[in-house]
Amino acid sequence: MLYQTYQLQDDLIAPFRALARNAVFPGLWGDWGLAGELRRRLSAGLEMLSRFELSHTRPDFGIETVMVGNRDVPVTPEIALDLPFGQLLKFSKDIDSEQPKVLVIAPLSGHFSTLLRGTVHTLLQDHEVYITDWVNARDVPLSAGRFGVEDYVDYIIRFLEEIGPGAHILAVCQPCVQALAAVAVMSEDEHPATPRSMTLMAGPIDVDESPTAVNELAKSKPLSWFETQVIARVPDRYPGGGRWVYPGFMQLTAFMAMNMDRHRSQHSKLYEHLAKGETAEAEKIKSFYDEYFAVLDLAAEFYVETIDRVFQQNQLAKGTFTYRGRKVDPSVIRKTALLTVEGGRDDICALGQTAAAHDLCRSLRPHLKRHHLQANVGHYGVFNGKRWDREIYPVVRNLILSME
Repeated sequence: MLYQTYQLQDDLIAPFRALARNAVFPGLWGDWGLAGELRRRLSAGLEMLSRFELSHTRPDFGIETVMVGNRDVPVTPEIALDLPFGQLLKFSKDIDSEQPKVLVIAPLSGHFSTLLRGTVHTLLQDHEVYITDWVNARDVPLSAGRFGVEDYVDYIIRFLEEIGPGAHILAVCQPCVQALAAVAVMSEDEHPATPRSMTLMAGPIDVDESPTAVNELAKSKPLSWFETQVIARVPDRYPGGGRWVYPGFMQLTAFMAMNMDRHRSQHSKLYEHLAKGETAEAEKIKSFYDEYFAVLDLAAEFYVETIDRVFQQNQLAKGTFTYRGRKVDPSVIRKTALLTVEGGRDDICALGQTAAAHDLCRSLRPHLKRHHLQANVGHYGVFNGKRWDREIYPVVRNLILSME
């Protein structure tokens, strides 16, 4: 009944949101003394009420152009491969020269791949960029079957096959485990599409290193608790009706609980900016939360297996991770260069958890292994923002160039 309760609440609030949205008029922004002040604050309050909702559809990437060299080049997103649980999205550019191909492997953790908009935009300056664009599980019919951790690995391999030989991968957060597993499997098989380099950013390769609150929560309860308390059935009104999922609104609630004071502060600032007519400042906060409140559901088997295999058993680090009955051994990786990136203030994936990949990839020669520790950035700052653009991205770009 978890999902049905959420849906009922959303349905009950929807008319009030619509009423508030229709009651917000640009004419109320005029400055007419005390009455004008009251009207502006009322308008701001109504807009805040109209924004009290979650979106369950992917926002647009909104990347229309990118600077390549000294000219602005149009960017066109195209679906290169369409699979039930995810699409391979390519950002096409009309340029004459070839650029290194990079597959950005987005996390499947409650938000859409557009959370990596800034990552993609920066990479597009010097690379041909693809991204794993995951589908909201509540929109996937039951006939499509299951989607677990090993299916995720399948998708990475299939996407790399579609891109072709000579690509590079950049995995962000949770899929670093699956990305490393995929490269190990492809390396062992001498697959022609094995990537030339892999960049693993803030991912839980070894969760026993400097455990965070996220790691402790995943280990604090038996697997049966997660299966019974946070897994819900999709209502029949959706294409995936009947599918069992970990709802995106549950993950969002967990994320917000970790920094609730900051979210309250940001919404207080948003209200004040709206009341004062400070449109530009308000728009920055609104844009962030438009993305943050766009959530997707995870297939239940993927969520439960991730809790079990990644966080509770720590299989990859302990050498017990298997793929389709095969033991996954990262030591077979000999030709794919490795870069790990960690944030000094990351409270989701702490120091050492991603760098652990270097010990697992012990057959790689020293010149093919690099680690970058970015001081004074949290989890989000590892792959987005000024530090990513100015300090982290040049390291990523140089590794990729070194393997071309």
